[in-house]
Amino acid sequence: MRRLSDPGDTIEKFTDTVGVLTSWDDGVLLITRKSGESVRIPESSLVAGKVVPAAPARRRGPAASYAELAQAAARAWRPVESERLGEWELRAAAGFTRRANSVLPLGDPGLPLDEALAAVRRWYGERGLPAYVQTATGGEGTQELLCAELERRGWVREVTAELWTGALAPVADRAEGAGVVLSRRADEAWLARYQRKGVSEVALKVLGSGPSVWFATVPGDGAPAAIGRCVVDGRWASFAAVEVDPALRRRGLATTVLAALARRALDEGASAAWLQVEEDNAGARALYAGTGFAAHHAYHHYREPAAGGAGR
Repeated sequence: MRRLSDPGDTIEKFTDTVGVLTSWDDGVLLITRKSGESVRIPESSLVAGKVVPAAPARRRGPAASYAELAQAAARAWRPVESERLGEWELRAAAGFTRRANSVLPLGDPGLPLDEALAAVRRWYGERGLPAYVQTATGGEGTQELLCAELERRGWVREVTAELWTGALAPVADRAEGAGVVLSRRADEAWLARYQRKGVSEVALKVLGSGPSVWFATVPGDGAPAAIGRCVVDGRWASFAAVEVDPALRRRGLATTVLAALARRALDEGASAAWLQVEEDNAGARALYAGTGFAAHHAYHHYREPAAGGAGR
């Protein structure tokens, strides 16, 4: 959509907004960008609009749909309790991470949206948890329309991150992986380096969940020098919890951990990898871009409105 950036200017200035047109009501257009940001455009400032053709097939990284990756990500980080609401999955794990305590809305909930969201709020309220809905934008089959509907109802987008994909073999070739100890469980040493302190039994269950889970440790003085987690699931390997002692950063330890885990995943038949990275984590983004990963889509967590703020 092309609009006047300031209709009051004597010199016309134009601004272009690219995204999904998610509503056009009461003289206002709502555009949801690839990042998940919603842009409101007064109809009075609209100059022109056109349909942008679908993006060409990705040339970098493994081909994958949003649904395939969302399901793989869900299998790699399982809650301790879940329930189906139509095709939606309600997930809970005593509040340990939003991913394990949010709705994964793939498909139809089997109810009108307002009724489905009311059921979601009741389910989480019974467990003493805030209700979150995890959505995605910026890819084929993602949920721009659902994001817009949640925002219209007062749900607040609290967290945005990206899911990146890449080929697995180049990661394995980046370093020798020498000195990395692999284990099937997160032992006390691994947990000593993990950024989430005071890990509960529930958290240990989530960390240990997934089809084939591996924990990597680079021994150090006291706590490990570096750690990482990998879940192998068919053709996919996921990387998470890659952390390095701050005093030992920029020495290739993160790459060494990734390489060791990637070799294990290759041995189990995986060929592609995915990981999640926050928008403001410049160090991690540089590391993963350097090993061949690229953004596939953005994902978001929407929190229920405050009491009394559930209107449209």
